[in-house]
Amino acid sequence: MERILVVGVTGAGKSTLARTLGERLKSAYHEMDALHYDGPGWAVNGSFAEDVARLSAEPRWVVDSLGYPEVRDLLWGRADTVVWLDYPRRVVAPRVVRRSLRRSVRREILFGGNRETWRGWLSREHPVWWSWSQYTSRRQEIERRTRDPRFAPLATVRFAHPDETAAWLATL
Repeated sequence: MERILVVGVTGAGKSTLARTLGERLKSAYHEMDALHYDGPGWAVNGSFAEDVARLSAEPRWVVDSLGYPEVRDLLWGRADTVVWLDYPRRVVAPRVVRRSLRRSVRREILFGGNRETWRGWLSREHPVWWSWSQYTSRRQEIERRTRDPRFAPLATVRFAHPDETAAWLATL
């Protein structure tokens, strides 16, 4: 495991696991949302694709994302391992709600200096709604990619419950 993608639906715990893997494996951890959003109003980084191409050319890294569409194939083509947090909705939904509530109440600063706002909860782009609405399609996309011959060399580790992930982590 040298170049690792940690994938799953919004709220599954990708960032937390990827950060932990980076620490344990002494690999650079890259938070995809932090690379993608670089300014107020959720402004998108103009050099995002170039930045991801540069970091993914490195010999060791951990990325916490399926990948934004413009870099998805690049990341999947350069990774050697996919760790899939394939948790059921009953696990993911409470996690993403708790996280968004915490971020809203504490007014936590996120990517590019942005914050989750109470008004944002009304948007279809809000993480809670996004996680719910994209759950099935995101799982299908990951499933399709893990079976795609282009990505056959990738080792895929798939977990159906956080307990399985924790047990695996304990072996590293």
